[in-house]
Amino acid sequence: MNINLHIERLVLDGLVLGPEQGAKVKAAVEVELSRMLQEGGIAPGIQKGEELPSIRTKPLQVSGKASPHTLGSQIAQAVYGGIGK
Repeated sequence: MNINLHIERLVLDGLVLGPEQGAKVKAAVEVELSRMLQEGGIAPGIQKGEELPSIRTKPLQVSGKASPHTLGSQIAQAVYGGIGK
């Protein structure tokens, strides 16, 4: 099965990230979300072609010292909660 995932916009209110950090967070989200989708699958409705214009997640509690990798992993887990099996 091929999964095409397009994240148009990722809003991180209250976080100040430089361009390099933002790119690292984005890469971490992509890697972790891809892993989770491969291992756990995707919701049946989405498998059948249902489109989701947005996904609301629970707020994340992030410390100011969180690495881009940790932040990206937390975001991916929250997103997967809205699209995974």
